[in-house]
Amino acid sequence: MTNRIPLGPFSALVATFFFSINDVTIKFLSGDYALHEIVLVRSLVGLSVLLVLIVPLGGGFRVLRTRRIGMHLIRGACVVFANTTFFLGLSVLPLADAVAVFFVSPLIITAMSAIFLREHIGPRRLIAVAAGMVGVLIMISPGAGAFNVALLLPFLAAFAYGTLHILTRKIGDTESAATMAVYIQIVFILVSSCVGITLGHGDFAEQGGAMIGFLLRGWVWPASMDWPLLILLGVSSAGGGFFISQAYRISEASLIAPLEYAAMPMAVIFGVLVFGEWPEPSTWVGMVLIIGAGLFVFWREARTRQPTQPNRPRTRR
Repeated sequence: MTNRIPLGPFSALVATFFFSINDVTIKFLSGDYALHEIVLVRSLVGLSVLLVLIVPLGGGFRVLRTRRIGMHLIRGACVVFANTTFFLGLSVLPLADAVAVFFVSPLIITAMSAIFLREHIGPRRLIAVAAGMVGVLIMISPGAGAFNVALLLPFLAAFAYGTLHILTRKIGDTESAATMAVYIQIVFILVSSCVGITLGHGDFAEQGGAMIGFLLRGWVWPASMDWPLLILLGVSSAGGGFFISQAYRISEASLIAPLEYAAMPMAVIFGVLVFGEWPEPSTWVGMVLIIGAGLFVFWREARTRQPTQPNRPRTRR
């Protein structure tokens, strides 16, 4: 029987859920801990989850051998930059606003996939991406007086994120999702440790507002009630990193990118439940367009994917 749920799109939706948990937890902790401290603890937990659970199930530790260490380091640098800019913006922006601006990334990924990967982008997929982008524009209401400089940070994050997944497609033929996820966590640990050693004293934390404080705040030992949240961060980071690498490794970037719009309604729900950030009426209009665009791409792929098609990406066993 033909599998009616393609693995690539399904992996993208699972990753999106994990990343949404990651976003809301970091925003919740941003008033008490430095960004680099949160990232270090998250990455140590995430790497442990990968090495204990995911790597053994994905072929054992032999999958960590690679001849493309340079590409892994470049991917790590992209995701570190994307995380830093996005989470700095998230510390001062409503959750839904930050995520909405970030979701220029599927459009960037789709354009990059056509330019650099020579992937064919059909008209239906272009229309779906455009509809999702219209939904994002409605939600952020440009020109309505709500714009501030912090909105540029998730915008910059989107470019780095797009580059990350184009590189994922480039090395996906030889590198497993587990390999890529592990090396990203290692880069996070190295960078956050270096930042902590140089800036963890907190002497510069008073140089600006909440956003600068989040970046330069001194390290403190986490409160006992916050450890479950930090462990949750590590698990969501490991799971999200694995599943999104899997999605872009086995499917076209221009197919996976629009599905990440599912993070938008998740951000709205978490914003209401956790932070009391009730969306404006325009948010609901945009959310319908975004969900509709993502579900259309998913339905279209499930309908047209056939086992006899020679050019479709296959899961490597």
